[in-house]
Amino acid sequence: MMIMTTVAVTREVKRRLLRVASELQLKLGRKVELNEAISYLLTREKRRADLLGAASRSLPGFEEGYRELIQERRKDEGRARGKFRA
Repeated sequence: MMIMTTVAVTREVKRRLLRVASELQLKLGRKVELNEAISYLLTREKRRADLLGAASRSLPGFEEGYRELIQERRKDEGRARGKFRA
């Protein structure tokens, strides 16, 4: 026996979830519970992990820009310490 729980969502999220469930019902030709719709959405996200990896790769020149940003930030912090010293 599967233990079920209650999840609180906004009306907008519920409306969108019902839309996903209805699309699944049309696709599968059978009744789909909200639990199955949520499971479908979670599984779909896992399958798209390759896209997340591609989207989160560093851009060319990122490392150099990042080092420059850190150096400038350190300079700013040093100036602020000198300016606000009592």
